[in-house]
Amino acid sequence: MRTILLRTKFGAVSVLLFLLLTITNASAQKSPAKIGESAVWHIPADFVSNAHKVCDSSPPADFSKCFVDQMAKAGASPEAVSFTRALFDRSKGDVGILTGFNAVGPIDIGWVTYPLRANTNHGLVLLNGNPRIVNAEDLKLLDHKGLEQSAQFHDLKEQFPKVNVWPGDRDGKTWPTSQADTDGGLQFTIGYPLINGCHACAHEGTAIFSWNFDAKGKFKGTQFIGMTQ
Repeated sequence: MRTILLRTKFGAVSVLLFLLLTITNASAQKSPAKIGESAVWHIPADFVSNAHKVCDSSPPADFSKCFVDQMAKAGASPEAVSFTRALFDRSKGDVGILTGFNAVGPIDIGWVTYPLRANTNHGLVLLNGNPRIVNAEDLKLLDHKGLEQSAQFHDLKEQFPKVNVWPGDRDGKTWPTSQADTDGGLQFTIGYPLINGCHACAHEGTAIFSWNFDAKGKFKGTQFIGMTQ
């Protein structure tokens, strides 16, 4: 009788271990891989024109999807296509291709090219935290309250009433500086042009913000730091 009970107990333990391993493996499979160099794609010179030839006849609602589908046919890696699709979903329809990567750890930096835009064709993303992709050109995420309370910005606004912060048109060579904060997290310092009314209007300075992540990589928000002229 005792032998039967022991066997039953060991059997229960085995089943429990099996279930735990199954759950752990399933969770690991669901976790997306880190975005890295393998997601970078150097766009061929004829890619955009060739993609337009294929996709211009598509219904407007399907054009962007068709455009992204052409990436794999033109030699982009699965990781590159996956990044573009993830950014497309997160930005609600903006097609961006990862064309540069700078490993910092645990949060990394990516340079994105937006081939379908008329202006501001390059931007920055902060990668592999939570969320996995944070678009550093999403002006809604900037600390506008801190900017507007700044005496520097107030004085500039008196001189140029239409001045405001605009997305940066990044060159893919100058990466943001990063530093650890007091809580073990990470901060990135990024500048944004202050432009007087339109994309082609006068550049009146640069607003500088920090992009802040905690020790576990969770995005905490931005903070206005100051301005340069």
